[in-house]
Amino acid sequence: MRRKLGMLAVSVAGVLAFGCTRNTNTSQQQAEDRYSGWHTYAGSVDGNRYSSNTSINTANVAQLQVAWTYSTHDKNPDNRSQLQCNPIVVNGVLYGTSPKLKLFALDAATGKQRWLFDPYKVSGTDEDETPAMHVSRGVAYWQSEDRQQQRILYAVGPRLYAIDAGTGIPAKGFGQHGWIDLRQHLDLDFDASDAYAVGTTPGVVFKDLYITGMRLSEGADALPGHIRAFDVRTGARRWIFHTIPHPGEPGYDTWDNPESWRRIGGANSWAGMALDERRGIVYVPTGTASPDFYGGVRKGQNLYANSLIALDAATGGYKWHFQTVHHDLWDRDLAANPNLVTIQRAGKAVDAVAQITKHGYVFLFDRTNGKPIFPIVETPVPTAALPGEKAWPTQPIPTLPEPFARQHFGPELVTDLTPEKHAEMMAQYTKVQDHAMFTPPGKNGSWIFPGFDGGGEWGGAAVDVATGILYVNSSELPWSLTMVDVPKENSAAATQHPNGPVVYAKHCASCHGTALQGNGTAYPSLVSLGEKYGEKEVRGILDNGRNMMPSFRYIPEREKQALVNFLLQQPEDKAPELAASAASAKEPTGGKNPRQDVMDEVPYRMTGYNRFLDKDGYPGIKPPWGTLNAVDLNSGKLLWKVPLGEYEELTRQGIPPTGTENYGGPLVTQGGLVFIAATKDQKIRAFDKQTGKVLWEAKLPAAGYATPATYQLNGRQYVVIACGGGKIGSPSGDQYVAFALPAAK
Repeated sequence: MRRKLGMLAVSVAGVLAFGCTRNTNTSQQQAEDRYSGWHTYAGSVDGNRYSSNTSINTANVAQLQVAWTYSTHDKNPDNRSQLQCNPIVVNGVLYGTSPKLKLFALDAATGKQRWLFDPYKVSGTDEDETPAMHVSRGVAYWQSEDRQQQRILYAVGPRLYAIDAGTGIPAKGFGQHGWIDLRQHLDLDFDASDAYAVGTTPGVVFKDLYITGMRLSEGADALPGHIRAFDVRTGARRWIFHTIPHPGEPGYDTWDNPESWRRIGGANSWAGMALDERRGIVYVPTGTASPDFYGGVRKGQNLYANSLIALDAATGGYKWHFQTVHHDLWDRDLAANPNLVTIQRAGKAVDAVAQITKHGYVFLFDRTNGKPIFPIVETPVPTAALPGEKAWPTQPIPTLPEPFARQHFGPELVTDLTPEKHAEMMAQYTKVQDHAMFTPPGKNGSWIFPGFDGGGEWGGAAVDVATGILYVNSSELPWSLTMVDVPKENSAAATQHPNGPVVYAKHCASCHGTALQGNGTAYPSLVSLGEKYGEKEVRGILDNGRNMMPSFRYIPEREKQALVNFLLQQPEDKAPELAASAASAKEPTGGKNPRQDVMDEVPYRMTGYNRFLDKDGYPGIKPPWGTLNAVDLNSGKLLWKVPLGEYEELTRQGIPPTGTENYGGPLVTQGGLVFIAATKDQKIRAFDKQTGKVLWEAKLPAAGYATPATYQLNGRQYVVIACGGGKIGSPSGDQYVAFALPAAK
């Protein structure tokens, strides 16, 4: 599908920027000024990944060349590290993070380093207690009204740092040693110091508040994902919104168990937010309540999980919400920040908020009251479920905008690259019995399509504020979901002498497989783990997490030692000093996390995150496997769809570009271009935003699984991308590459 766009009037640029209905030359100029830089994650607080710069345009983009590169030199040599940062540029300085979460400041015109902050070399930081390898997707900037203070806020594991933007030194007076612990001030009745909580995508700054969510465990042990605002000067909590409502709060009755607020976690916002500064409203997308895939321990509609929530940015007060998936059993987190736009409906300008989803939909609402712009239909879905489960009978489906990803995976879509591949993949396809979207997880297996990673994902969407056209990339890869019984301990003495395989099945098998075989590069094989790591290293990874793996510090010491012994195939008396230390270690003080008890009540687990790939690693579905899409939010129509990425070896065989699985988002410019990397083929491309035609591409040192940023300095426009790789079999990288037109002589 490839249709040329009709150009819409540029008259709404000022409207889109400030959420007002006037259109004057002054407001249009303000809009252009607002979007000329890249001062926040996603370019601006409205989340639109839009630039008003026109120096690079459709006529000259083919002349782009490398302007500078910067390397942090801290990628993981085993290709396990990632770099997903969307950097920001303020006053000619570019701020970003490295694979090991070092924070740096560069001259944005040359890439020359001004300072480097290493979080492991500051007072009050113990490297054994801070995860070194989770992703950071960006940072936030704040300055005081008198401009005497400028701070960068970013997270390292559970610690939120405030760093002086001029010196790279932790800010005095912010928490302790310049950081606060995200596990504190969650209104809990137990000590959460051993729980898993990390900051990945930055929050938003509103006046002197930093509003943020966090990434949590997706198991039954997860903390609640409450939204909080912290004072940017002191780190003190200024407000909290309970995403799992407490007694007496709106939404509390959507949980069947009155103790759910104490027992259930998740419903967290990990993908970023959007802010209407003029109205003082922050728009927060949330993920699934824990645990994923089995909701028998959290029966009910489960507000405010899987919801877009509008809150008063100054107080955290509730304004409205919409739940995009009820009682989620399929890991359908809202995985990207929303976009604040102004569209034309019946000749009138309407301030709206658009939310993309993993299942390929765009939900569009009036941003002032939450009313859908287009009808959303509560559609009956399958409800036959595992014993103990109570699936929700309907799910909301937008009538418009049109979905940007295919919605059904039938046998007619199984790959036909070759007759042999078709036969191979049909044999696998028939093993999975349930094909309808929203089929409750079961032992017969079901297709998740679009897959667990989308459809739309954390890279988000870009919106051309002059036209109301949304640009979004999508992966078109089926994943399968199969549930099995959780094995039980085989003796009454299991509490004192846990069974290692049972502990592994409880905590690890969903990702690493029932036989430790792993599942692709994201979840490595644990077979022969002892050949690579000793007990101290394994315990460190369990405690701190790494990449996609959360921390398991909360596991009781006896269970942890049993798990380590099982993973390393060592007897109980192996490494006696460490074993004795583990046996005598005290359990956490300050009360037990009641969510850990819920873990023992979950009778089923999934067999793993299983991509539908052939033996050569190609998706088992007919192309396209990755796409870039243009959606007109004014009419709701899909304007064009083109493949995003290619496998060069297939192209050489005469197969048209197939697209690839992709991670990271686009940016759109007033110069007529959509820039995006995101692909497995390690390229960055510029597309004509009217037609979807590729106008320029360049090879990167590693796959750019991130969103590019663009800015202008001294009359020269730059496009910069973080090249981190490390996902879906891609080699890791640690470089930032900036492109620009040749410098004037």
